[in-house]
Amino acid sequence: MTQVLVLPGYENSGPGHWQTLWERENPGYRRVEQRDWSFPQAGEWTAALHEAVAAASGQVALVAHSLGCIAVARWAAEHPGTARDLVRAALLVAPADVERLPDLPLGSFAPIPRRALPFRTTVVGSRNDPYMAFERTVEFSGAWGADLVDLGDAGHINADSGLGSWPEGRRLLDDLLA
Repeated sequence: MTQVLVLPGYENSGPGHWQTLWERENPGYRRVEQRDWSFPQAGEWTAALHEAVAAASGQVALVAHSLGCIAVARWAAEHPGTARDLVRAALLVAPADVERLPDLPLGSFAPIPRRALPFRTTVVGSRNDPYMAFERTVEFSGAWGADLVDLGDAGHINADSGLGSWPEGRRLLDDLLA
């Protein structure tokens, strides 16, 4: 059985966020906790992901949102062999454009890696995401070798988007793992 690791973004995912709701509905899902959600450091976040992947029994699926997506891309670039061998698939939702968000403390995550991820990946983007222009979502999903799903105008694809437990996202994850 594939272990699902959940990677929230900057400031974590609150109680109404689809990631949190998925964890409640699926007790086997495990959130990758970060030491500091408010002042994230790329090295700490990728180290936490590396530890979580290593601690899992068997392959994992990664379900990342926002800054969590960038942490996945950075970790895969740093540990390509481990990523290839231990990650079955990744669902990357609303990546954050850390190269173009100077007002947020996300600079340690730049530059965003632009190399193919060594596992099956779907990127989900929104045309009115305030943290990543859709054109950039298209650019990064292409560089990562990912399938792209366009949700239209869905904001940052978080609790404010009104998705609830986001059944469409669950189907996308199920398709990745099929």
